[in-house]
Amino acid sequence: MEGFAGKVAVVTGAGSGIGRALALALGRSGAAVAISDVDTEGLAETEAQLTAIGAQVKADRLDVTERAAFEAYAEDVVKHFGKVNQIYNNAGIAYTGSVEVTPHKDLERIFDVDYWGVVNGTKIFLPHLIASGDGHVVNISSVFGLLGIPGQASYCAAKFAVRGFTEALAQEMTMAGHPVKVTCVHPGGIKTAIARNMTAAEGLDPTELAQGFDTQLAKTTPEEAARVILDGVRRGKRRVLIGKDAIGFEAVTRITGSGIQRVLPRILARVRNRVPL
Repeated sequence: MEGFAGKVAVVTGAGSGIGRALALALGRSGAAVAISDVDTEGLAETEAQLTAIGAQVKADRLDVTERAAFEAYAEDVVKHFGKVNQIYNNAGIAYTGSVEVTPHKDLERIFDVDYWGVVNGTKIFLPHLIASGDGHVVNISSVFGLLGIPGQASYCAAKFAVRGFTEALAQEMTMAGHPVKVTCVHPGGIKTAIARNMTAAEGLDPTELAQGFDTQLAKTTPEEAARVILDGVRRGKRRVLIGKDAIGFEAVTRITGSGIQRVLPRILARVRNRVPL
């Protein structure tokens, strides 16, 4: 993968899944990588793998919802590497439950991590990206940032918010003449731990939901997802779709508009395992 040698890239949620695959792909390409996660064991494994391939790496525990800690982290990363060229706001969590039964605290938790974590990373690192003269913001939304899914109101809301925030930012960077590109990523079903680590409303079994996701929907590996993302970054794409499911959903919503809302509930009613993300 060309175009990353000599860059400094920040990857949140790098303890597993897409975040780990991104960090390793960037490290192999010659980039220096600052990785973070709340999962310290997973983070240590990613760090070990990066060290084994000879990559420059800095690993830190970071909760993306803690803004003050994020600000201190950014200063530490810039002090360590001297600059930051790219940030991959990848950290995220999943939740399943209808609006009717989901407690406010669970709605708020999803938004805190999946939306405000992205905003924190973007806002805090943006001055450094501008100063680098060759910056890039990569925000991970979801296929559920393209259409609403029953049982996923909180997750969809956060991922739609990421999409709107990121698309507006991309235009602002152009209008301001800043040397920063912006990419919004919409993964479909990826073989990661996010479903297995999900929480759910009372009465739903997260393990059963995760198994349904892993067997029926997770068709793309994290490594393939990372390859598609980095190819999109290298080409300066503003939107990246990962997987045939994401490409299909995007096409259907573009063609049918709100009509999908009449059809989708009937389709999902036939599926015993609810879609977890």
